[in-house]
Amino acid sequence: MSSIELTPSQKKILRALTNLHKESEDAIKGEDIAEQVDRNPGTIRNQMQSLKALQLVEGVPGPKGGYKPTAAAFEALEIQQMDDPASVPLEHEGEPVEGIIVEEIDLSSVHHPELCRAEIHMQGTADIQEGDSVTVGPTPLSKLVIEGTLDGRDDTNNILILRIDDMTAPAEEPNH
Repeated sequence: MSSIELTPSQKKILRALTNLHKESEDAIKGEDIAEQVDRNPGTIRNQMQSLKALQLVEGVPGPKGGYKPTAAAFEALEIQQMDDPASVPLEHEGEPVEGIIVEEIDLSSVHHPELCRAEIHMQGTADIQEGDSVTVGPTPLSKLVIEGTLDGRDDTNNILILRIDDMTAPAEEPNH
């Protein structure tokens, strides 16, 4: 399938839909999506028409109706759907955050310790604010644990940007 270019607004709305759908597996009401992305429900309805035309969303009629993402929606957002993903814990201010799947950890500027950042790509939503303490890990294979402070967020792509305070991995031989 060819790659679909989405606007940042479409991406944010589609990401909110996939996150909400993952939690409930039901059709998601436009009002719930609007609340998640801080937009007007009318705007959501308009955007859903274009997302339906792109075959990324299907409408579910009736009182329990709403919207469901299609398999193409997950592809367009580059979300890997797995039946049983490995769990990578995420803690906010020392408390475990439920309903989050850490998809990827990108490290940048590791050669410059004062500028060391980690981008945490995730599925799900977490109410974490700039300046909050976040711990990610241990990862399944290398047992990497990253402790940091939230430096920024990319809500369109569901990425937390951490300023790394500490990063540890055990010295023994990995399992792979």
